[in-house]
Amino acid sequence: MRICIVQSCYIPWKGFFDLIGQCDEYVVFDSAQFTKRHWHNRNRIKTANGPVWLTIPVVTKGRFDQPIEEVEIEKPWAEKHWRAIELAYRPAPFFGQFAPVVQSWYERAAVETKLTGVNELFLRELAALLGLGTRIVRDSAYPAEGTKTTRLLNIARAAGADRYLSGPAARVYLDEAQLAAAGIATEWMSYQGYSEYPQLHGDFEHAVSVLDLLFNTGPEAPRFLRREATT
Repeated sequence: MRICIVQSCYIPWKGFFDLIGQCDEYVVFDSAQFTKRHWHNRNRIKTANGPVWLTIPVVTKGRFDQPIEEVEIEKPWAEKHWRAIELAYRPAPFFGQFAPVVQSWYERAAVETKLTGVNELFLRELAALLGLGTRIVRDSAYPAEGTKTTRLLNIARAAGADRYLSGPAARVYLDEAQLAAAGIATEWMSYQGYSEYPQLHGDFEHAVSVLDLLFNTGPEAPRFLRREATT
């Protein structure tokens, strides 16, 4: 059984869904600390004026150590984001087909009071739309002690995993030997070699929300996630 344990992000790029799509189970690791100017509450869309950030306003003052699961949304944001998406992608070939369902997600997200709820809503709906069969659970399903590798190990062990797929950024702290000693093999994700697809607004840009892929390629979107991505 292969598992990934990753903090939630807002409307993530295609690589995020490639990662979780290669796993049997994705554990939403929102007991981890919230990081400002990260992908937790923002992402980019491609517009006629270049890539633009969409950021969910959250309460951070005086809450430096707060985990993602406790981050509160500061003020209304969903309608503004949807309008920006609509303006950017209305000319896209499959916008008309997928706009109603994506807009309905924004209407549901607008009533959420915490960031983690918004992120989980989009993650689950996008994963389903992309045809991913990965089981998605919150880390609260596996109460585990410790920090860094120890905590990840305890979650993986509780889930019954024998393979752990990690993003490349974790190489700076993940202790592969500790996982191996517990019978869990570490596998590393690579984000190299994605195929380009027809895209609006100038030169191709990989690092934008997966909504870009969806509106530009429609039912073909899952094909652009298929690649050899572990080493």
